[in-house]
Amino acid sequence: MTHHRIGMIVPSSNVTVETEVPALLARHADATFSFHGSRMRMHRVSPEELAAMNAQRGRCVDELADAGVDALLYACLVAVMAAGPGEHRRVEDAVAGQLAERGLPAGLVSSAGALVDALAAVPARRIALVTPYVRPLAEQVVAYLEAEGFEVVDWVALEVGDNAEVGAIPGDRVLDAARGLDLSGADALVISACVQMPSLPLIPRAEAEFGLPVLSAATAGAFCLLRSLGLAPELPDAGSLLRARSGTPVR
Repeated sequence: MTHHRIGMIVPSSNVTVETEVPALLARHADATFSFHGSRMRMHRVSPEELAAMNAQRGRCVDELADAGVDALLYACLVAVMAAGPGEHRRVEDAVAGQLAERGLPAGLVSSAGALVDALAAVPARRIALVTPYVRPLAEQVVAYLEAEGFEVVDWVALEVGDNAEVGAIPGDRVLDAARGLDLSGADALVISACVQMPSLPLIPRAEAEFGLPVLSAATAGAFCLLRSLGLAPELPDAGSLLRARSGTPVR
């Protein structure tokens, strides 16, 4: 059984991604993982704080390079998407370049890019979203995904601006928000378009209730981390995205 070190760059007020992604990867049949974090200061989910947080990225990458990680997750979806269409590719290229300068061939995943890639892998073109953000930021997430070729058939913003409060949103509130969406034309539901909004226990329940693939920023991140490490992206009780599928490409 192989062992892999996972680096995680997270906003300072985040608590959820550092519990959900390890809980997911602990279910893998063929590998073990350790998790190593670096934090960027951010408390309120506002354009100003997101921009200031992104400016701290270089320090965090250097810290995780010092730890010799095998893969790195840049875990703030809205901070990337709020910077405009295609930003996840620019961020990933910049971080990959910084790692290469350190001689570290680590796999690299951003939460924003992971959601895009995971939706393509489902495959899903018409999607519905539950977001915790204030409406202007949620609109930027919708626009970002539409620029990537997805049709967002319906979405909801829970209007929570305090990032610590996002990590405490009750699951019943998230499910109730999903129930209020028009899912009749959707290929998939993103029940948490944010690594800070808890989602993991909701995914099997939501798939059973709504009858379509359900994923979150956390399951998308786990899926893409596994692919970046050359491991089968298959985990139990994590939704159809992470079920075994014949011919799944491993890159």
